[in-house]
Amino acid sequence: KPETAAVLKRTVEALMERGAVVRNLENLGERSLPYKISKHKERHRRGGYFLIDLEGPPSIVSTMMDHLGRDIDVIRRAFVKHPVSKTEECSGIIPVNYEDKLMAKR
Repeated sequence: KPETAAVLKRTVEALMERGAVVRNLENLGERSLPYKISKHKERHRRGGYFLIDLEGPPSIVSTMMDHLGRDIDVIRRAFVKHPVSKTEECSGIIPVNYEDKLMAKR
């Protein structure tokens, strides 16, 4: 729907203006809400679900929650923090202490 596309475009542009990098946008489809939600003087029973995978500073969360709360086309919003993936060190490389090597030559 053009209205849904406009909401997503506004949201992604607002995220990028605040310094976020959008990695993926996934449409989970339209479905019944788990309960009736009253928002902006309307009652909603169905809604479109979307996931936006992004990287950005934690400081944008509060400003985006305010921004999305004022958007009349957004019924409910949430941010979920991904766990940071740990980079593994290569086990084949043994770190060398160059200070010990230099002292041994003296």
